[in-house]
Amino acid sequence: MRALRYLATGLAAAVAVAGAAPAADLPQLRAAMLKTGTVNWEIATITENGFDTANGFEMAVQDYADNAATKIAFEGGAADVMVSDWIWVAMMRAAGRDYVFIPYSRAVGGLVVKDDSGIETLADLKGKKIGIAGGPLDKSWLILRAYAQQEYGLDLAAETEQVFGAPPLIFKAGLEGETAGAINFWHFLAKMKDRGMHDLVSVTDAATALGLDPDTPLLGYVLKGEFVAAHPEVAQGLARASRAAKEKLLTEDGAWEGLRAAMNAGDEAEFEALRDGYRAGIPSGNPVDEAAAGRFLRLMAELGGEELVGKATTLPEGVFLPLE
Repeated sequence: MRALRYLATGLAAAVAVAGAAPAADLPQLRAAMLKTGTVNWEIATITENGFDTANGFEMAVQDYADNAATKIAFEGGAADVMVSDWIWVAMMRAAGRDYVFIPYSRAVGGLVVKDDSGIETLADLKGKKIGIAGGPLDKSWLILRAYAQQEYGLDLAAETEQVFGAPPLIFKAGLEGETAGAINFWHFLAKMKDRGMHDLVSVTDAATALGLDPDTPLLGYVLKGEFVAAHPEVAQGLARASRAAKEKLLTEDGAWEGLRAAMNAGDEAEFEALRDGYRAGIPSGNPVDEAAAGRFLRLMAELGGEELVGKATTLPEGVFLPLE
């Protein structure tokens, strides 16, 4: 059913390509993107297949070394769109900044352990080291903490030793056994599982057990409200182009061949793991359940406090852009 929903959009975009206006006649959408981010797989698919011009705009990508730099470019007006999570958008809206969110991915991490570790549940991690990418306010870590408390009465923060670091360092430490478990970004986890590790618990399963909606997309394209008001056709065009690219990547294995170099896969199995991981993270295409998003935000506020959510203890109006 998900493929059918995306197929309609993909076909419409493909038909529109033939009659698309020349790029020089179209408004430009300046995108600040993390140079090594997986979103570039989608962006490349959009531009190489003309899904941007077919939908009324020209994508102009500006690469940056880290997420902080993309935010500076976006907030400073050097870019029109960036990628972040909607929790940050909610925090910004609660602080008076008119940012809006278009869903991109629901791919989230999990906690992996080595296949021969003998660790069977989160309770077995008591007294051991956990490597965590993203810092103490990483959302996967917070969800897993809540899950461990609910299921095992275990305070993971108090009863394990946490080692925080950049994703490549957590990747290396987990594979070499320097940590008993690892929480990492989904594409690093895909590689780790291809090299002898497995999910102890996924964030999707933990979120479901906590009564959250695992279909709520965490990551998305972020635009300023003033840009959307001035260029509503570009905002909706971006959403359509994204859906068309997702449909192609979801249903056509050949669409991935040109992305191999950017994916940096060590071998064919790793390439397939990354491809399948991306596909698993494609949102359903349904409107975001704002009640479910509100429950998620309240949990993040409870666990992460003001440092994570700012004043957004409840979901502000207008976080999610209504899509046509």
